[in-house]
Amino acid sequence: MKSFMFKVPQNVVFGRGALKQLPDILQTENASSVFLVADKGLQQVGLVDKTKAILAEKGIACQEFVDLSVNPTVGNVETATEAFKASGCKSIVALGGGGPMDVAKSVAILVTYGGKITDYAGLGKVPGPVLPLIAIPTTAGTGSEVTASSVITDEKIHFKMAIISYNICPTYALLDPELVMTVPHSVAAACGVDAFIHAMEAYVSKTSSPFTDAMGEHAMRMIGGNIRRYVASRDDEEAASNMLVGSMLAGLAFAWGKLGNIHAMSHPVSGFFHVAHGVANAILMPTIVEYNALADQGRYQVIYDCITQGAKADASFVPEMLVEELRKLNRELGIPEKLSDVGVTEDKISVMAIDAMKSVNVVVNPRQTTIKDIEALYRKLL
Repeated sequence: MKSFMFKVPQNVVFGRGALKQLPDILQTENASSVFLVADKGLQQVGLVDKTKAILAEKGIACQEFVDLSVNPTVGNVETATEAFKASGCKSIVALGGGGPMDVAKSVAILVTYGGKITDYAGLGKVPGPVLPLIAIPTTAGTGSEVTASSVITDEKIHFKMAIISYNICPTYALLDPELVMTVPHSVAAACGVDAFIHAMEAYVSKTSSPFTDAMGEHAMRMIGGNIRRYVASRDDEEAASNMLVGSMLAGLAFAWGKLGNIHAMSHPVSGFFHVAHGVANAILMPTIVEYNALADQGRYQVIYDCITQGAKADASFVPEMLVEELRKLNRELGIPEKLSDVGVTEDKISVMAIDAMKSVNVVVNPRQTTIKDIEALYRKLL
């Protein structure tokens, strides 16, 4: 067995109505005022006001920031950082999907250490702990509430950079299934598949370990057994709870096992064509799983069983069965089939491939990959 390490530094709280515990958590951190990072969608559906009301009941002042792009940018981070400094707050609450959490993590870096957010792109460049951060997911998808990464788009060069440091893991992750029970069908589908991909890529990664296997496999079983129910009826509390916890476990899996070609290739798609991260991942998923099949060492059948819940268990399993099951899942959930369906054009393939190859995820992908392979996969996906 190869060497490995892991730690779970967060305090994780799960339960229906858990959002009401936010003031108590903040009081343990001696926070009398907080900077709330969310987005306009959450503001429109009333979740921002609901959170502020819960805080106000306990006398905790709140300054909100919701001016974010779908794929957060360097400009968003700079504006949010200036707003935080002007607010006088000492801690941050991130409410939302991966976008608000990524911005909150980046703001925490800049107000602690200064500089530009691009200075911290890459692995391990945050020199030490950042100010307290509480993450509250409103989608069952990113797992960002327990991960050590922040993904921000440099809009000047259309590049999605990853800041990776265990110093930016949120201090608390507050998981309330009520918050994911009203999301639109399309968001539930894309985020749910994204969560499954997190677990799956970590499970087959070259840097997988017994810890990431345990987190990833259980996440795949929870998500695979509930994603159809959840997308069909988001107010199904049991399905929503399983998706939310499964997404968190998938986050723990990829925080330590990393990902693969799906994520490496999806970031340029979002960077150049502003495609939502989960949608880009889902479109890429079946074709890249098919490409990686040559390197399978028996794990594809486990993944297949997680999606089908053993209903199609067969001694004659071949990897192509998993590929077809993933295509079927996308069709059932309403995921677009091709990159051209979301506006991707062939003229950007070469530059997208260059950006994809910069990702550490290509290095840990189960099948060795060259830039020519990436270009061929993009063309096939068009």
